[in-house]
Amino acid sequence: MVDRPEPPLIAGEREMLRGFLEFHRATLAMKCEGLSDEDLRTQSMPPSTLSLLGLVRHMAEVERTWFRRVINAEDIPLVWSDDGDFQVAYDASGATRSEAFAAWEAEVEHSRRVEREAESLDVTGYNQRWDEHVSLRLVMMHMMHEYARHNGHADFLREGIDGVTGA
Repeated sequence: MVDRPEPPLIAGEREMLRGFLEFHRATLAMKCEGLSDEDLRTQSMPPSTLSLLGLVRHMAEVERTWFRRVINAEDIPLVWSDDGDFQVAYDASGATRSEAFAAWEAEVEHSRRVEREAESLDVTGYNQRWDEHVSLRLVMMHMMHEYARHNGHADFLREGIDGVTGA
């Protein structure tokens, strides 16, 4: 059973951002809980390849990109695409829960470490795609946006698989 922490109602900025990001990460895991690999690969509707496993794989890429490549300036490729194509992760037709979740959980742990070790939310990194420097504050806000958006997709995908709604 996924332990989804409730974000703080009163806290400093960094603790608040961290709390909401952890809430959204756990929400994605909850949406996948109790499903088979086949269920997790169920696609939304043609021509989309969107699936719950695809979302998990995509979020592994997003975590890796923003925290490791942008903030930590690590020169590493994406997990599933050596040429930087974020769309590759969405195609989970041959993926398994263990493979996708291992990659996502590893990237989340790296992200947590990068955030914890950063001196402040004002630490910046260079986003090559945007050709801009961005702060850790922006990265954490962007990550919450990414998770919230994709957790909405996960709601619909899960409901389509077994009728489970909510949370």
